[in-house]
Amino acid sequence: MTDRTLPKTDVVIIGGGWTGLTAAYELANAGQRCVIIERGKTRHDATSFAGPEEHDELKYALHYGHMMDVKQNTLTFRNNRGQRALPMRRLGSFLPGEGLGGAGIHWNGQIWRPLPSDLTMRSHYEDRYGAGFIPEDLTIQDWGVTYDELEPHLDFFEKVCGAAGYAGNLNGETRKGGNPFEGPRSSEYPTPAMKQPISSTLFKEAAERAGLNPFPMPSANVTEQYENPYGATLHACPYCGFCERFGCGYFAKADPIICVYDRIKDHENFEIRFESTVLRVEKSEDGKTATGVTYVDADGQEVFQPADIVCMGAYSLWNVHLMLVSGLGTPYDPETRTGTVGRNYSYQTIAAVDAFFDDSVTTNPFMGAGALGVIVDDYNGDNFDHSGLDFVGGGYIACKQYNGRPISYQPTPEGTPAWGAEWKRAVRENYLRHADFVIHGSSMSTAENYLDLDPTWTDKFGRPLMRMTFDFPDNDRRMIKYVLDKTVELAESMDHVTSVSSANLAAEGSSYSIVPYQTTHNVGGAVMGTDPTTSVVNRFGQMWDHHNVFVFGACLFPQNLGYNPTGPLMGLAYWTLDHMKNDYLGNPRPLMDA
Repeated sequence: MTDRTLPKTDVVIIGGGWTGLTAAYELANAGQRCVIIERGKTRHDATSFAGPEEHDELKYALHYGHMMDVKQNTLTFRNNRGQRALPMRRLGSFLPGEGLGGAGIHWNGQIWRPLPSDLTMRSHYEDRYGAGFIPEDLTIQDWGVTYDELEPHLDFFEKVCGAAGYAGNLNGETRKGGNPFEGPRSSEYPTPAMKQPISSTLFKEAAERAGLNPFPMPSANVTEQYENPYGATLHACPYCGFCERFGCGYFAKADPIICVYDRIKDHENFEIRFESTVLRVEKSEDGKTATGVTYVDADGQEVFQPADIVCMGAYSLWNVHLMLVSGLGTPYDPETRTGTVGRNYSYQTIAAVDAFFDDSVTTNPFMGAGALGVIVDDYNGDNFDHSGLDFVGGGYIACKQYNGRPISYQPTPEGTPAWGAEWKRAVRENYLRHADFVIHGSSMSTAENYLDLDPTWTDKFGRPLMRMTFDFPDNDRRMIKYVLDKTVELAESMDHVTSVSSANLAAEGSSYSIVPYQTTHNVGGAVMGTDPTTSVVNRFGQMWDHHNVFVFGACLFPQNLGYNPTGPLMGLAYWTLDHMKNDYLGNPRPLMDA
């Protein structure tokens, strides 16, 4: 029973992270009265993330002080339909945020664009290699939007963040020192690339000797004072080594609070309500449109907020959960392979390499940043010839230097005991002699990896928990082994390297586990496309079944790229908002009919 109904607003927005705050900024300035419903508490970079308190590794990196509380909100997990799913009672593999700014507060700041072929994946592989090349178990599909259509919006988000880097393809001209595989950029990065440490420099030299194309990692860790298009000022990164899992009190890592919220919070068309959990999206009697959202407020009251438009900007997993409990769209059925909500869930495929130097090299790992490193993209996407290979996709190789924090950063060569005097000696001798690599691989969607409602477990509001069914597809196991082998070869060829070891979480014979951290890159479940039988939303992010519901975030991805998702999902957000403002607000209707 709803305790009270509020006056109607133009737009209600679920979630106060990157997409929710950006939607509010753009729509409020377009004359729409916007209300954000945010589950977490208010916070701010200036008062909540300042050092030295924020540099508490135990509290934030290991006890997850900025992440969601799984005692209050969680999901269940299993590897396949033959298993019984159990609740995730501790954070591990992925770390969704909670509170103003969402996961955009504790992200690393790695800001990528999709490859043009990423967005037309199925048609690209079929055109280049033939219709039978894609493994039969994969349900990959085109996104319904092209790189050229997204480019202005990807470019604008990079300007919002003050992104640091060096363009490899500027207006169609390939430039040495950048990524030669990227799509054409209409402008250079807003700020110069980050300064590289010795480990990344030695990797760059080895990659060049191998005939590869190394370049600095694109970064939202800003390298000089910068004012974004909204009027927010960011400052130069101090390379403190406290990016991922931490907020940035230096105003040096772009985040939704300083880049967007501070520029909209006093607008007459903007309101945000904290500590309020949306229970469901309400529908009209004929089911064709949404009428608003019902939420539990900070006082525990159940409130109905009517609205003309509903924007779903929660974290990707929770957008899908909210659709399922609200009866939006048709749930995916893995038995019949029909329905769309929950379909095509995918993740990221990760492997790692450790290289150790002789005592002529000092790496100083404590001078780090969340997007500091050198990248080789030659084995990502379809940047290399897949003929004769038995997989699609790929991944980038990064020699990175994020941090040298005392609890988490204790690199030792393979064969070192896990404790005792020998372990202590190895940590002492190798702390300044280590190069850290990650292979950041794509994740292909399959019919057996999906999200649905758990038949057994419920949350504190009595709603079924969302159930995740996922394991690494064989395609991705083959892909990550291929790129990992290339990475080991590169690491072994670096000057002054004495030993190399590797770890592959998707190795043959293993199963995906939610226990060890991998990435907070959960994608799919509400995918976009041009066919309503295989997608939840059309190419503008508008639900096929409810034209006044617009969906944002990585849940739109039909499969995952070899890149971090924030840049692509924000490019999609600005694409959707552009069409909302120019094509929908004045004439509400299904945009595919335009």
